[in-house]
This record gives sequence, structure tokens and C-alpha cells, in this order.
Amino acid sequence: MAPRSARAAGKPETTKAKLGFIALTDAAPLFVADEKGFFKKHGMTEVEVLKQSSWGTTRDNLVLGSGSGGIDGAHILTPMPYLISTGTTTANNVPVPMFILARLNLGGQCISVGKEYADLKVGTDTSAFKRALAAKAAKGTPVKAAMTFPGGTHDMWIRYWLAAGGIDPNKDIATIVVPPAQMVANMKVGSMDTFCVCEPWNRQLINQGIGYTAVTTSELWHNHPEKAFAMRADWVNANPNATQALLRAVMEAQVWCENPANREEVARICSQRKWINAPVEDIVDRLKGDFDYGTGRVVKNSPQQMRYWKDQASYPFQSHDLWFLTENIRWGYLPENFDSAGWIRKVNREDLWRAAAKDLGVAAADIPGSPSRGVERFFDGKVFDPAKPKAYLDSLAIKAMRSA
Repeated sequence: MAPRSARAAGKPETTKAKLGFIALTDAAPLFVADEKGFFKKHGMTEVEVLKQSSWGTTRDNLVLGSGSGGIDGAHILTPMPYLISTGTTTANNVPVPMFILARLNLGGQCISVGKEYADLKVGTDTSAFKRALAAKAAKGTPVKAAMTFPGGTHDMWIRYWLAAGGIDPNKDIATIVVPPAQMVANMKVGSMDTFCVCEPWNRQLINQGIGYTAVTTSELWHNHPEKAFAMRADWVNANPNATQALLRAVMEAQVWCENPANREEVARICSQRKWINAPVEDIVDRLKGDFDYGTGRVVKNSPQQMRYWKDQASYPFQSHDLWFLTENIRWGYLPENFDSAGWIRKVNREDLWRAAAKDLGVAAADIPGSPSRGVERFFDGKVFDPAKPKAYLDSLAIKAMRSA
């Protein structure tokens, strides 16, 4: 892609926007858009990129909106705009319409386990881990798996991984919510046996000698969708040109982050106090695609590394949103009769992404021909056909469905 200047579209209706982020490396496109001047380049000269303490705080500030002291948009777990738009996770279940404008990345998350399971070298096969958890629980010691937000991406990954190995995440282990930046400290004091989160917290766990990486989530589903760039629908509707300007800036930043030559600088940017506030050594290796699992297993330039732009990482495939909604149905966060297709039409604005891509001169190869990536395959042999989500649900042995 050879990005053009900001002349491509109309003048932004506002130069201001407040965007939230959580201290994770998949928020790097927002950091870079700010640090490298991409927001300003596209006429958005007063963008504030604001750290949020948890995904719950992100939700609450999106519900408030900037006019009431909150934020207009955010780096966000892909299912959250749906959970907010439907009122599923908001106070008093009040719906606040949201739009997904882009995907920020593919992959890049990990599932870690505590050092008490070091001898097991837990990986994609969790059979030995299942036995160890059962033995621990039989002694009256609670066993816990931590994720970052109910119904969010990390919740989906750790539930899928556990369930694939016959561990029922609703019966065999307690699932708890812990903000990303607090994962390592909580593992250190024994608050959980396993957790799922983005970097740098998995690598920091290893560097502090507290645990190790069991799997990268792309080992469960190669190049899976992860975070999204989303905005309040009322902000987008009131500021269509400013929305396109933000999108162009974020997309340019994604291209910049994807370049291997820039990855070390991305790590240095991420490490800053105002962004992630973690040592560069906890960040840089995995940003470069080099994974030391902490078990003796080392993979250089891993095919499972995070993608910011390559492999159509930025485009918000509607079929991927459908998988997340189907998994939320699987685990009872949404009712069985949830109108996934209808909500995807309301929330997923891949049309706005395409418009921004056209303005930027994005190469045809980087623009999908369809809003569906097609049939997806998982590490345990399961298949998700977006045309047959019920067949996928029916194929899953462990689930916790609820009626409307």
C-alpha cells in the first residue's frame, strides 16, 4: 500500500475524538497513529488516546460518551460492541449503539499456566492438565481460569481450549475476570491456575519466573480475529468525514506496525509509561514473532505471530463477528434465538472500511472480495461454516445454552 495524502475525502466535521485503549500490544496502531502523526496527517489534530483500567471501564466510558466525560471510541474486544449495542453488558441493560470500523489485529494472544504445572508442559493437549486440576480440586483447593471480560475474546479462547480438552469451564474450573495488567500479579499470589490475555503479560510471566505459555491462540485458530476499532454510532453518524479520517490514520498505522523493520520501534513505543508501561524486554521478542514458551520450546519468526495488516488483518470480516456471536450463544451470554445476522448488519460497518481503503489507495489484494472469509478450521478438528452456524454449535460437546 502506498498511502496518499489527506486530500482524499471531505473536511472532518470535528478535529477532536477521545479513544480508549487497554495496555496491550494489539492497541499499538492507536499508539503509533498518535506518536507518528497519522491522526494529524488526516486532519484529526486533537485526538486523545486514553488509557482505560479494564474492559469494564472501557464499556462504561463508551456508554457515557465524551460529552459526559467518557470516550467516543476504543481499541476493544471484538464482541463488546455487540454486547454494548444490545445492552447485554450495560448498566440496566440500556443499549448504546456501536459500530465496528476495522479489525486491529489477528492473533497475538496467549494462554499461560502457573509454574506449579511446569512438569506437564501443557500445550494444545490439555488431558494431563485436566487430571491435575481435578486432583487439586479434590483436595478442596479452588481451581480458576482468568480472562478479561465475560463474552470477550480472551473468554472465548480459554473456554474453547479448556472445552476441547474435556474441561467444562462452567463446572470443572471457575472462570474469573482480571484486568490484563493485573494478570501477572494475580498469578504470582496464586489467584488462578491459567489465564488468557494479550502481550506483554504472558512474556512478563515467564520473565518473572511465575509461569509459562501453553499456547498462542493462533495455534487454536490460525490468524483468528481479535481486537476491533469501534466507535459510538451517534458519533460516526454525526461525523462521517472525521470517521473516515480516523480510519485512514489507524489503517496507515497498522501498515507501519506490520513492517518487520519497525517492530523494535513499536516495542519501544508500547513500553512507554503513557501506553503499556512495561519493560521493552517483556514486549520486543513476541512483537518480532519470536516465542520462548518458557518450557524449552522456542519458535523464531512464528507463523502464529500477531498481524496488524498482513493477511487482511484490518478488514472486519462479518463472518468473524458471527463466530463470536455464536460462541456467546454457546456459553449462554446471548439467547439461542439471538438474531446474529440482523445485529451484524447494524454493528459491522465494513462498508466504511472499504471507503477508507479506497481513499488510501489500498492494493486490491488487501481488500477482500467478500464480507466472509469462508469456512474456518480449528486445532481440534472443528469447522465453522458461516453459512451453517447451528451445525457448528451442534458439533460442540460442551456448552451452556440458554433460551430467550
